[in-house]
Order: sequence, then structure tokens, then C-alpha cells
Amino acid sequence: MVFARRGGIGRYYDVNGWLFVAPALGLIALFMVYPILWSLWMSFQAGRGMMMKFVGFGNIIRLWNDPVFLKALTNTMTYFVVQVPIMIVLALILASLLNNPRLVGRGIFRTAIFLPCVTSLVAYSVLFKGMFAIDGIVNSTLQAIGIVSSPIPWLTHPFWAKTLVIIAITWRWTGYNMIFYLAALQNIDKSIYEVARIDGVPAWARFTHITIPLLKPVILFTTVISTIGTLQLFDEVYNLTEGKGGPSNATLTLSLYIYNLTFRFMPNFGYAATVSYVIVVLVAVLAFLQFFAARERDR
Repeated sequence: MVFARRGGIGRYYDVNGWLFVAPALGLIALFMVYPILWSLWMSFQAGRGMMMKFVGFGNIIRLWNDPVFLKALTNTMTYFVVQVPIMIVLALILASLLNNPRLVGRGIFRTAIFLPCVTSLVAYSVLFKGMFAIDGIVNSTLQAIGIVSSPIPWLTHPFWAKTLVIIAITWRWTGYNMIFYLAALQNIDKSIYEVARIDGVPAWARFTHITIPLLKPVILFTTVISTIGTLQLFDEVYNLTEGKGGPSNATLTLSLYIYNLTFRFMPNFGYAATVSYVIVVLVAVLAFLQFFAARERDR
């Protein structure tokens, strides 16, 4: 047992715990803290490799004069505003349906809904590109039942391409949130519902006045992680648009723009680092607002 003096006569503390966690702290400092600090320093520079030069706040000023960045920021916020509420509400509805013990085949439905979360991203992207191609099964079905008269250009029209990305994200991650809601619903004391039912409280009122309040911590958690995931959106857009964010940057996100600035076109590591800190600020601000709003509702 190793002790070290903390201060004062006869006051010591055990350093064995610090010795035990020192390797982990060293790895965290090496692979997390150092890259964060280095990227922060890079955000005040421009160029790449040995050609980096200090520009101060020049990258920040450049952001607001960069139409591609503004387009990527607009797209990212659009995904956040549209997709996150859809995914949260849909996950809650599906969890409520699967929580019904009288539903036949609950296990099959639960597995089918959650399966996209663990599906290979490459296979999932190939599947979606095939399904939503001009001659794909989606357009063929919509034409067969008379909803559209001509194929929808899912991958070549700006509006429909953005809609396809939202559909793809929702399809892939709704099941992930649903599992949290389902676990929370199954942990609610059934006697609470029994008392409300005996008192004549209708089903909708039980859901809004009992279920929703008891699920607030889980709703907050899924909202925050969905917000973080959406603001960092990269994989779906990269695979569906072959890394271009097209058509005409209609689906370009901040993360994909960072990738392009770093590895494609004319690499600019400093400017890419600046854009990455825009995501950090957005995540921090939106997460704070969500926690603050949840705390205010609980008062």
C-alpha cells in the first residue's frame, strides 16, 4: 500500500488508485486530449503539412463568406430540425405498440425494426440506392398503385435527395431509440395504469399524463444522442452520394465538408479544423438547451 502526504500532520491519501488508472489516463491524454488541443491550434492556421501558416481568426471570418460551408450548415440544421423529431416520435410509437403483450409476433417485429442498426453500412447503402433508383422497387410500387405518374428522381433532384437521406437515417436509427423506450416502458409499474383505468382515465390520457412524464429522462437521453448523431452525419450521405454531397451540394453536411477539405480537392487542414469546431459548438449549445428545457419542465 502506497501513501503520500496530502497536507497537515498525519494526513495522507492512497496513491494506489492513481497508479491503477494512470495508464488509462495516459491513453486518454494521448489519443483524445492531445488531438483536441492540436486541432484547436490548427484552427488558427491555414494550409497543410509543412505549408501551414498562422492566420489567427482568418478561418472564422472565412466561414461566413464561404457559400459551401453555409450550404453544409443549412443542410445539417435541416436534418436536425426535420429528422430528429420524426425519429423520436416514431421510436416512441413503435415501442408503445411492441409493449402490448397481446401483440402477436412481438419478437419478430422488434428484431426487424432493430436490425438496420446492426446492418453493414455498405450493404445498407447499396440496398437503398437500388430501392430508390429510377427503375427501383420504390418508384415501381408508387407508379403501380397510382401515387405518381412518373419516377421520382430520388438521387438526382435536390429536394428528393435530401428526403432520401432523412428516410435512410430514420430507417437505420429509429430501432436504436425504440429499444431504450421499450426497456423504459417495461419498467413502469403496471399498478399505476391499473389505478388510472379503474378511475376511468382514457387510454390517450394515460399515455400523455402517465407514460410521457415517466419517460422524460429517456426522451431527453435519446433526443441528445440523436442530436449529436445528426449534427455529425457523414456515413449515409457519403455512401448514398458517393462522397459528393450532391446533387449541387443539396445533401452536403458539415462532417462531409470536413472530409472533403481534409482528403479531397485542395486540402486545408486548418480550415477543416475550424469547421469541426462549429460542430462542437452546435452540439454543446443544443445539448445545453435541451437539458435546460427538460429541467424547466420538471419544475
